[in-house]
Amino acid sequence: MLGAAALPLAAPALAQEGFPARPLRLIVGFTPGGATDISARAIAPKMGEVLGQPVLVENRPGAGSNIATEVVARSPADGHTLLLATLGALVVSPMVIRLPIDPVRDLVPVSVAVDLFNILVMPPDRPWRSVADLVAAARAAPGSLSYGTSGIAGGPHLAGLLFDRTAGTQTTAVHYRGGGLVVTDLLAGRVDFSFATAASVLTQIREGKLRALAIPHLERSRLMPDVPTMAESGLPGFDVPSWYAVMAPRGTPDAAIARLNAAMRVALNDPEATTVLNRNGLEPRWSTPDQLTEAIMAERTKWLPIIRESNIRIE
Repeated sequence: MLGAAALPLAAPALAQEGFPARPLRLIVGFTPGGATDISARAIAPKMGEVLGQPVLVENRPGAGSNIATEVVARSPADGHTLLLATLGALVVSPMVIRLPIDPVRDLVPVSVAVDLFNILVMPPDRPWRSVADLVAAARAAPGSLSYGTSGIAGGPHLAGLLFDRTAGTQTTAVHYRGGGLVVTDLLAGRVDFSFATAASVLTQIREGKLRALAIPHLERSRLMPDVPTMAESGLPGFDVPSWYAVMAPRGTPDAAIARLNAAMRVALNDPEATTVLNRNGLEPRWSTPDQLTEAIMAERTKWLPIIRESNIRIE
C-alpha cells in the first residue's frame, strides 16, 4: 500500500526528467521586424540546442501584446509555451486595461532576456533640430503633434507620457501593432516623432532617413555615443528603462523553469546571438527568476503615479 501511494508523487518528477518532450513556442506579441521579434529569433536557436527541442517563434500581435500574454497565460503549465514579454505588458497594461488575466498572477518569471534603448527620432523634413525645438513646437500647439508607439503601455508609449509630464506639453499618441509599422509611418511623415526602439530605426538613422534627437535614458548609448540624453537636452532625470523578459504560465513546475532559465543563460552568452542583438541596439541580460520578479515590482511602483496622472484607462 505504501508503494502504491508513492506512485502518484513520483510521476510528475519522472515527467519533468523528460522536459521538454516536444518543440517549444516562444510567443511574441508584436509583428515581425520589431525589437521583440528580433530578440526572440536571436535567442531561440541556441535555447533549442540546449533544450534538445526546437524553440519556435510565433507572432501574435494586437492590443499592445495583451493578446499574446493571454494566450500564454491560458496555455498548459508544462513549460512548452513561453512569452517574450515587454516591460509595458507586465507592468503598465494591468494598470490601464481591464484584462481577463493578470500577468503577475497568471505568469511566472523565467529570466530577463535583453535590455534595449529607445531613440527619439523624427522624419528629416521636420524642422526641429533639438529637444528644445520639439518642446517649443509642442507647447505652441497643444495636441497637434503626434508620436508613434508599438502599442499601448509599451516603452515608447511610456516615454511619450513622461515627455508630456516633464516638458509640460500635450502630444497625441498613435498606437501601432509593432515597431516596424511605426517606422513605416515615420518614414512616410504620418507621425511627427517616436521614442522608437533602436532595433527598429538604427538603419534608417544611419542612412539619413530619420533624424535622431536624443536617448531617453540616463546615460548615452555606446552604440550611438554622439546622441545626447534627454537629461542633457533639458529634461533632467528623464529615464525610461526598457527590457524584455521570458515568462511562463503560472503553475509551470520549478524543474522546468530551472531548465529554461539555464538554457537562456547559455543562449544569452552565445557570441552569435550577442552579435545579432548588438547590431540591433539590444544587450543580452540574464537574470534569476527572483531578480525578474523584483524588477517587475520596482517598475510598477515607479509608473503607477504617472499612469494615474495621465488618466489612461482602456475599457
